[in-house]
Amino acid sequence: MTLSDSAQPIVIFGGFMSFSMLYWEMRDALASFTGQPVWIVETLGHDWLPSVTRLGWAYLLRKLDRTVQQALGESATDKVTLIGHSAGGVLARLYLSPKPFLGQAYRGLDHVDHLITLGSPHHNRGGLTRGGPTSRWVEQRYPGACFAPRVQYTSVAGKLTRGDPNGSRREQWAHDNYAKIGGDGAAWGDGLIPVESALLPGSNQLILNGMSHFSGFGGPWYGSPEIISLWWREPAQQDQAGPADSLAR
Repeated sequence: MTLSDSAQPIVIFGGFMSFSMLYWEMRDALASFTGQPVWIVETLGHDWLPSVTRLGWAYLLRKLDRTVQQALGESATDKVTLIGHSAGGVLARLYLSPKPFLGQAYRGLDHVDHLITLGSPHHNRGGLTRGGPTSRWVEQRYPGACFAPRVQYTSVAGKLTRGDPNGSRREQWAHDNYAKIGGDGAAWGDGLIPVESALLPGSNQLILNGMSHFSGFGGPWYGSPEIISLWWREPAQQDQAGPADSLAR
């Protein structure tokens, strides 16, 4: 079931080192499925290089805010649905805050009524190159679904590969990623982000079996056209009880 009658725009905020063009297919498929206008925050890979610093976060948040403001011009509800993939989902949580960040209050909660995060490392113990400082800072100040019920939160995790230091190259690489991000290399995850790191406390949680972090990780990823229907839900139909599993076919 879609929200086509609301004509509420959707904004996609990509992940670390991503190019906005990587989300074009997702944008088109999401627009076709929902009947709603879809915007992508325009980024290039190098835009993420300064994101190890708070000044870098502010630079990306300004890009996000400009896109949200543009999308609001097409909104029949004066709201947008915000989708954050990977690190984009972590920064999107900061964007919601009414408090100033480095002198600017973005007040995303005034414009966003539903935040959907896809494979986002909400709990991250990693170093500078793994987004750990960002996740820890955001979680400390805005824990879990901080602005619910004013903002609906949905967190989606992929369950594709179990980390194994003695397994295949993909399992070994996953083990390294999971250990540095979540602390348990033998966890299940989407090949990059362990399941437990991607599930935000207090949110509507969904685990998708067979789901990879991005194209090239093996199997479909969150933005694959055939997958969108598995995680797109009307807010009124979201299950508040806890994690739900779905099999991506």
